[in-house]
Amino acid sequence: MNFGTIGAGTVAQAIAGHLVTAGHKVTLSNSRGPDTLLNVVTRLGPLASAGTADEAAAADMVFLTVMWPQVGDALAGLPEWDGRILVDTTNNTESMLPAVTDLGVETASEFVADRAPGARVVKAFNTLHAQYIAADPRHAEGRQLLFYAGDDEAAKADFHTVADALGFAPVDAGTLRDGGRLMQIGGPLSALHALRQE
Repeated sequence: MNFGTIGAGTVAQAIAGHLVTAGHKVTLSNSRGPDTLLNVVTRLGPLASAGTADEAAAADMVFLTVMWPQVGDALAGLPEWDGRILVDTTNNTESMLPAVTDLGVETASEFVADRAPGARVVKAFNTLHAQYIAADPRHAEGRQLLFYAGDDEAAKADFHTVADALGFAPVDAGTLRDGGRLMQIGGPLSALHALRQE
């Protein structure tokens, strides 16, 4: 499985770092073009590359890591998803437009899914502050819990396998709607930084 990121900020770089360490190829992209990411991919190592959003979106599993107001523009015009997995790491607050309550959907990830027809959307990483994503998820006391949600069971199973291999302790929070409500800002799982003892 190969991986891509739409967005190349702190969260994307943290996830890419774990993937590269585990031996996976990752294509990072941003709105400013591949040339602006040369320092980032050099630091991440030879398994990381810079590409266009189209190239990153062609990966088997793609991480959407842009800020909420950029979601619509970031997903617009991308090639057909054809069942590839889109992992939505974004968060929405009422101060970030467009507000979910104005979009006619219950959760931010339902909005993302509407903007990426054909993608199998999994919500993940949005409950953790970036510093906990970047850190080694394996601790002496246990592994960092990583909640995820989605409507496609096979996509969730694939994500679970990847997250587990990276060292996280993945926990299925349910569907995009029900799990998304639990995981979004203000939900009971938001900013819940906990370890699973093993």
